[in-house]
Parts: sequence; structure tokens; C-alpha cells
Amino acid sequence: MINMTEESSNSVEDTTVEETPVEETPVETFDVIYSCLRCATNVSNTELSRLPEIKCICGFRVFTKVRPPIVKTIKAI
Repeated sequence: MINMTEESSNSVEDTTVEETPVEETPVETFDVIYSCLRCATNVSNTELSRLPEIKCICGFRVFTKVRPPIVKTIKAI
């Protein structure tokens, strides 16, 4: 008669699984800043996407994109 513990221990084989390292690439998120025309409140694009409608806290619906303060200079050809 075969003992159940012996049979189960013989059927389980030691398998080694080689784990390949997964390189996590950083996800580039460009957070665009918008400004309300009426009250000049700065709102990010992610905050606007959370709301059910595009509207400022003051109720105005017109936004302008805030530009960075850096001015590019280009040499003439």
C-alpha cells in the first residue's frame, strides 16, 4: 500500500522559473495649464477632465492656454 503523503511529495517537482526583469519606462505626462479669462484662475488639464463640464469655479467657460515664460530666439538665415 502506498502512503498518500509519499505519493503527493513525489508528484510535485521542483521547477525553477526564471524571472526576467521588467523595465518600467516612465510615462511622460504633459500637464497643460489653462487660465480663466474672467478671474485668471489657473487650472490644469487633469482637473478639467475630472469635471463633468468644462467650467471655471466662477462659472465662466472660456480658457486660454498659459504659455511658458521662456522666449525662444532663432537666428536668421
